[in-house]
Amino acid sequence: MNILEVKNLRTYFFTPFGTVKAVDGVSFNLEKGDAVGLVGESGCGKTTIAYSIMRLIPLPGKIVEGEILVNGENILELNEKQFKKYRWKELSMVFQGAMAAFNPLFKIGNQISEAILYHIDMSKDEAMNRSRELLELVGIDADRVNNYPWELSGGMRQRAMIAMALAANPTILLADEPTTAIDVIVSTQIMDLIKNIRERLNLTMLLITHDISVVAQTCDQVIVMYAGKIVEKSSVTTIFKNSYHPYTTALIKAFPSIKGPNRDLEGIPGNPLDLMNPPEGCRFAPRCNYAKEKCLNKDPPLIEVEENHLVSCHYWKEILENVQ
Repeated sequence: MNILEVKNLRTYFFTPFGTVKAVDGVSFNLEKGDAVGLVGESGCGKTTIAYSIMRLIPLPGKIVEGEILVNGENILELNEKQFKKYRWKELSMVFQGAMAAFNPLFKIGNQISEAILYHIDMSKDEAMNRSRELLELVGIDADRVNNYPWELSGGMRQRAMIAMALAANPTILLADEPTTAIDVIVSTQIMDLIKNIRERLNLTMLLITHDISVVAQTCDQVIVMYAGKIVEKSSVTTIFKNSYHPYTTALIKAFPSIKGPNRDLEGIPGNPLDLMNPPEGCRFAPRCNYAKEKCLNKDPPLIEVEENHLVSCHYWKEILENVQ
């Protein structure tokens, strides 16, 4: 059973200079216990999807079309009071950049317990004890509840952010670039922590990142986005062994392989698309070495080319034959 369903989601930002189509017709499902990675370059709409699911789109942004179903109920039709039972309980989020997510004027324990008190019927003492337990769960000494955010290191702040996201025992965890602005060693520790907590608590997770190598060690499924649209979706194993979309292949080639032979990394030519004026055809066509006239004029549909493998490319068969 699908615990989360996103159907034809369109989230636009209406600016004085034009309409930015940040998310333009995205659909996907998450089943209970799934760990799905949402990958793509910066500006492709990944974070906007997460904010849409949490109903936190800031002005001038607006969800203009689509449905977001949690356990079968369309949360976009609920008012703020009705949605309260979902936010932090069913849906919770690890925000990008923990220093910006925490208020520097309040202690860590007070901020975590505030989320608990708002969503769960507990006393202040019980909420503070729960905050201590959560900090210990993420590998931080319980006494740190009395510290301010600026007294913690970057890695500790990120762990505290994860603790806050777990405050109300959520079913679905959205993790938005959880390793931003921390060094590679701490980044690995944070991803191991998220993986272990997900398995221990049986969480359903949507991990948002531009680093496809992070998805390889953490997730079961991969959704690849480009310029507000999904271009490929399949299991981690399939994506890394048999990626069919040129953009997915280019992303994989842009990162070194730990187990494979040494090779030169390849960048993706060109620049990310201007989402105010997307082309009529395939959005990756201006940067694609395989693009033909049809690609420039007709947007390819997202089709199932084999079981549990969706691709949005007119010539995926021909490209695959040439690669092989």
